Amino acid sequence: MTRMFIPFLVLVALIAGAIWTDRPPPPADLTVSNGVDVNTLDPQRMSWMQDLRVARCLFEGLVRHDVLSDEFGIASGVARSWEVSDDGLEYTFHLRADAAWSNGEPVTADDFRYSWRRAMLPDLAADYFTMFMFVEGAQAFYDWRNAALDAYAARGEDERTAAAAQALWDETIAKFDETVGMRAPDEHTLVVRLEHRVPYFLDLCAFAVFSPVYPELVEQYERPDAATGRLIRRSGWTKGGVLVSNGAFMLTEWRFKRDMRLEKNPYYWDRDAVAIDSISIPSIADPNAQILAYQTGAVDWVADVTASYRGEMISDKLAYDDEHREEYEKLKAEGLDAFEIDRRLPPDPRNETHTIASFGTYFWNFNCQARLSDGRENPFHDARVRRAFALVVDKRAIADDVRRIGEPVASTLIPPGSIGGYHGPKGLPNIGDAETPEARQAIIDEARALLAEAGYPDPAKDFPITVDLLFNKDAGHDLIAQTLAKNWSQSLGVPVSLSQKELKIAKDDLKKKRYVTSRAGWYGDYGDPTTFLDLSRTGDGNNDRGYSNPKYDALLDAASAEPDPQKRLDILAEAERMLMEEEVPMLPLFHYATVYMFDSQKLTGLSTHPRTEQCMYLFDVLGDGKGPDVPKPMRHTGEPADADASATHAEAVTP
Repeated sequence: MTRMFIPFLVLVALIAGAIWTDRPPPPADLTVSNGVDVNTLDPQRMSWMQDLRVARCLFEGLVRHDVLSDEFGIASGVARSWEVSDDGLEYTFHLRADAAWSNGEPVTADDFRYSWRRAMLPDLAADYFTMFMFVEGAQAFYDWRNAALDAYAARGEDERTAAAAQALWDETIAKFDETVGMRAPDEHTLVVRLEHRVPYFLDLCAFAVFSPVYPELVEQYERPDAATGRLIRRSGWTKGGVLVSNGAFMLTEWRFKRDMRLEKNPYYWDRDAVAIDSISIPSIADPNAQILAYQTGAVDWVADVTASYRGEMISDKLAYDDEHREEYEKLKAEGLDAFEIDRRLPPDPRNETHTIASFGTYFWNFNCQARLSDGRENPFHDARVRRAFALVVDKRAIADDVRRIGEPVASTLIPPGSIGGYHGPKGLPNIGDAETPEARQAIIDEARALLAEAGYPDPAKDFPITVDLLFNKDAGHDLIAQTLAKNWSQSLGVPVSLSQKELKIAKDDLKKKRYVTSRAGWYGDYGDPTTFLDLSRTGDGNNDRGYSNPKYDALLDAASAEPDPQKRLDILAEAERMLMEEEVPMLPLFHYATVYMFDSQKLTGLSTHPRTEQCMYLFDVLGDGKGPDVPKPMRHTGEPADADASATHAEAVTP
C-alpha cells in the first residue's frame, strides 16, 4: 500500500515545486512597457530601439552619453579616462579597476578586444559591422576572413572536418591579433588605432553595440562549423539567470512574449548611485493595451506611445498647457526642460502624455536591385521611377491627418537643424504643400514625364508590376500605406497592393529584399550626418534597399578623408542632396516625434534630448521610500570627458 502512495507523493511534490517556482516575484521598483518584444540581447547583433533600451541597463561600454545634460556629451563608463593622440588616430583608454561583471569577475581590456572582434567577423552578420571598420586593419581582417571562408567552402567534403574548422578559427584569431589595431598592454589599458580620423569615434564607443560581452560565457555557445568553417552561434547565453553583464542591472528572467526582469547588479562599479533595485518589462505589444496598462497603474512608463488615438491625447495635453499658460511660460523662462515643467504644474492625467522632438525620420524604402526576389525585372532599379513615385506623395496629409502629433514633413533624411554646422539640401517638393490645383497638377505631370522617360508612358498599362507595399501591422503603418497607395494609384495610375505582416516576418522579408516597397524608419545612432547617410552606402548592414552607387560612395569616402570639419560637412550635404533629389532610394515622409506616458511627479531621470536615449538606470521613483523625493539632474559619478576628447558631439545635436 505504501508503494502505491509513492507515485502520488512524487506527483504532489512536483506540482508543489512547479507552483513555487512559478510564483510571481515581488513587484519591481519600475515597470516599463517597452513596445514589441526584444529581438536579441547580444549587443553586437542589436539594431532595434527596444533592444538598445534594455542593453543600456545590462551593459556598459568604454564611455557613455551624459544623457541628462543639455550638451549630451561624453562621460566615462568602464574607462575612467582616456587620451587621444595629436593626429586623432590613437585612443588609449584606462579601464577602472572596480569595473566588474555580474559574476564578480573584472572587466578587462581583452574583453573589449574579444567583443569587437565578434562584430568584425562576417560570420556574425551584424547590422552595425561597418562602424567597427574604422579601427585600423578591421576591413582587411574582415576581407581576409571572407576569403578564407570561401576557400574553405571550396575544399573537398573529406577536407572539411571539425579539426579543419578549428584550425581555421585559430588562424583567424591569430590574424586578428596581427592585423587589427587593438592592443591590451595590460588588463586595464586598451589602445585602439583608427584607419583615419573619426570625429565622432567616442560617440560610437558610447553606442550599445560597442559594449563588451563576457568571453568565458559566450564562447561556450559559439563554435566553428565543420561544413562551412563559419562560427555558428546559439543564443542560450542571453537567457535570464545565465547572461553575465557589466551594466547597472543583470537579467534575472526573460520569458519570451511574457516578461523580462532586471535586478541591480551588485558588482556594478557605480551601484550606489542607482536609485532603483529592479525593473519589470512585461510583454505588451498592442499599443492600446500599453496605454490601458499605464492608466490602470500596471506600468510606470510607456516608452513609445503608438496608439491610433494618440493625436487626441496630445491635443488634450496642449489644452492642459494652455490652461496653465502663464505658469508654463514662467517655468520655461527659468530654463527648465519640458519634463521638469510638467513636474511642477498641477497634477492632471492629461499632463502625463509627453512629446519630444526626435533624431529620426520615417521613410519608405524602394527596392533598388535590378531584379526582384522572384526574378522579375524591377522598375524601381531606375532612379527616374523612384523620383516619380516620391513626387506624388502627399506628405502633408500623412503628417497632419494620419499621424496628427505635430511631426514635421520630411524632404530630407537628416532632420534639419539637428547637427551643428550641417546644412542639408532642400529635397524634392512636397505635393501636399502645392498652393494651387495648377501647381499640384504640374508636379503630377513632372512625375508622369519621368515615368515616360523610363519607358512607361501609360503607367496603367505599361507598368510591369503591381506595386506592393510591405508593412507591419503595428503603430498605424497601415493608414500610411493606404495613403501612399491612393497617391500612387490616383496620380500615376499604377496597380498597387497592400501586404501587412507580423513584425518579425516583415523584418525578414526586408532583410532578404523580398519586397517592392516597404515602410522603414531610422533614429540616428550618433551626432553626425553619416549615421543617416551610411544607410545607403554599398554593402552597409542596414542598406535594406540594395542601393549601390559608386559616385555616392565616393562622396562618403571623400568626406571621410577631409580633415577640415566644415568642408567635410559640406561634402556630406552634397551626398544627401544626391540621395534625396536625384537617386531617391528611400522616400522620407516625416521626422519623428516621440510620445511617452509617465507621471513626471512620480518618475524622474528621463532625458528631453532629441537623441531620445533613455537610460533606465538613471530613473528614480519618487515616494518609494528609497531616497529623497527630489529629482536629481545626474546621479552617475563617472568623470566627464576631457575637453579635447568630448569635442566630438558636445555641439553636434541641438533640440
